[in-house]
Amino acid sequence: MADTQTNMSEIHWLMDMFQTVDVGLLVLDRHYNVQVFNGFMENHSGYTPSKVKGKLIYDLFPELDEEWFRHKAEPVFLLKNRAFTIWEQRNYIFKFSNYRPITSSAKYMYQNATFIPLSDTTGNTEHICIILYDVTDVAINRLELQAANNELERLSRTDRLTDLNNRGYWEECLLAEFNRLQRTSTHTTSMLMFDIDHFKRVNDGYGHAAGDLAIQHCANILKANLRDTDIAGRYGGEEYAVILVDTPAKQAVIFAERIRKALESSFVKYEDIVIKFTVSLGIAEFTLSFDNHVKWIAAADSALYVSKENGRNQTSIYNDTMPNAPS
Repeated sequence: MADTQTNMSEIHWLMDMFQTVDVGLLVLDRHYNVQVFNGFMENHSGYTPSKVKGKLIYDLFPELDEEWFRHKAEPVFLLKNRAFTIWEQRNYIFKFSNYRPITSSAKYMYQNATFIPLSDTTGNTEHICIILYDVTDVAINRLELQAANNELERLSRTDRLTDLNNRGYWEECLLAEFNRLQRTSTHTTSMLMFDIDHFKRVNDGYGHAAGDLAIQHCANILKANLRDTDIAGRYGGEEYAVILVDTPAKQAVIFAERIRKALESSFVKYEDIVIKFTVSLGIAEFTLSFDNHVKWIAAADSALYVSKENGRNQTSIYNDTMPNAPS
């Protein structure tokens, strides 16, 4: 009699633990019908164990990806090996709302899960147990850390005044493109460099704050005209550089003239003062005669110099007879 009472007590403890443990526990049969459903699952799904008993899991949770779920569960039935899934691979299996106040920014619970084969006395696996872990706190902390690191990385390569790439990162991109072009002859890329004409007059006449507005205005016009493949940067104080990927010089001129005309027809307003200015531009198409990326920069700068010398507010294409052409 005492042994019977002890066994009943142990069963009661096990059932109590099963219902109150802070993980999801559910058992499915070979046809994916629910056989066991604990308190965690009840609390987050709104279904009572009696309501889900014998019901197809896909009918209860229509948001469940059946193809993925079967791909995960079938090897557990057949091979009798455990399987695992983590939130980085799939944010959640069951679309449970997140109620944790610390991670309230997450709409749904992030989940890890373990699929366990359950064998009967004959060794057949006709059921599997799924243990579901709420890892929302861990996931959100990691995502926030990743976002912070990504922002720090972005800031490290971004010019603060213009939000363009800074010179260091832009040159890294240029070097990568230079190396790509040396490996293939089926593409060509042009570099555009331009700066503000008589910028010293803007700074001296209206102050550095006005000069900063002019620099930002140029950057905004540039960004508004960039393609997804173009890589633009602030090269110096009032000087800008653009890598026009897979673009020959003749097409680069079209882009350059669009920038030039947009700036010529616009203005900057500073303390009720209208400030108008123009830009001069130089283009250098990649050629194998540039044995390093620095010479490519020098070629574009040489074309820019020609635009300045010829009266400013114009675009010039580099050729090796220009003054200051790289040797």
